[in-house]
Amino acid sequence: MTTPLDTARSLEDLVRSHADEAEASRRLPEPVAQAFAASGLYRIAAPPDLSGLDADPVTQMSVIETVSRFDGSAGWNLMIGIETFGLLAPACVRCRELIVDPLVVMASSTAAVGRADRDGDGYRVKGRWQFVSGCHNAAVFGATIRLYENGEPVSANLYAIVTEPDFRIEDTWHVGGLRGSGSHDVVVDGVWVPQDRIVAPLGGGEATTAQLRFPLGARLAFNKVAVALGIARAGIEAFVDLAEGKVPRFTSSSLRDRPASQRAVAEAEVRVRAGRALVCELLEQMWAQVLAGEHITTRERALFQLACSDAVRGCVSAVDIVCDAAGTTANQQDHPLERIARDVRVVRQHVTVASHHIDDAGRVLLGLPAQGMMLAGMRG
Repeated sequence: MTTPLDTARSLEDLVRSHADEAEASRRLPEPVAQAFAASGLYRIAAPPDLSGLDADPVTQMSVIETVSRFDGSAGWNLMIGIETFGLLAPACVRCRELIVDPLVVMASSTAAVGRADRDGDGYRVKGRWQFVSGCHNAAVFGATIRLYENGEPVSANLYAIVTEPDFRIEDTWHVGGLRGSGSHDVVVDGVWVPQDRIVAPLGGGEATTAQLRFPLGARLAFNKVAVALGIARAGIEAFVDLAEGKVPRFTSSSLRDRPASQRAVAEAEVRVRAGRALVCELLEQMWAQVLAGEHITTRERALFQLACSDAVRGCVSAVDIVCDAAGTTANQQDHPLERIARDVRVVRQHVTVASHHIDDAGRVLLGLPAQGMMLAGMRG
């Protein structure tokens, strides 16, 4: 039986062959997106009635990590798709026809909150949403909105499901790292959306699957770790390949023979593996608790957040270590390490795994109340 990980591995040549195109065009090439959809990878966390596999978190991590090793931007796009179908699609109970086709790709954004004013038996939706990764490949867009009646807000955050051509993409993704993720802005200008396309917020649908019973903050963190792990693995592999052939200036021996290179690859290897091992250990424990219907405490979530933020920080550190040992080669645009170094830093900047969450986790471990959005601002 073919597993999702087998499927991810089988796409290596395709993903790698389009990586430079993604970098240049600042979006995920359509053949890669189509392959993710056709192979079912976007939907591995979705429920079975939406052509999903409802795969466990470690399987999700392994798939995303694998694709991210081939190309960080492709891995990021896949990760966002998996989250969207796992956490938002189940809420589309009354508009399933929009996404029931397994080839349909859906994008979404929580980076802004739009406005939806009552208009008859629907709403007029207006807003601009940033960081909509993979938006060029999507036929359906999930927009975070708040409902208004007579000019006054009447709801917490919800989602409006908008289809082509009722949303437009604005070219705003001018960045250094993860250029190929295509995380541009999406704009909706007063489009009328029927009531049945206003759905529960991310992870807020009825808990019909174990995915929706998993703590939302933790759910949004571990997949980011997977992207960083894949990119860091690619960095270590690129350094090993370089070290075998490069003879640094003013020396007669290869880079591989330098004690500093040997130490660098050893430190990078253990840093990446240690971070991965801890995240997976805690993830498996939490998943078992979810399946058993047990409550996951704030302390347990704090430990997991600490592990996730530190693992991403460790991946960045690992890439920095091998780039330092690689010398000026790591700064050359035609060498993989140059892009890898840019890409992995973007993951560390993401709000779900940023380093400052380590401080908040420490507060909880000392018996103080959490203050940050990941531990205090999201439901357990």
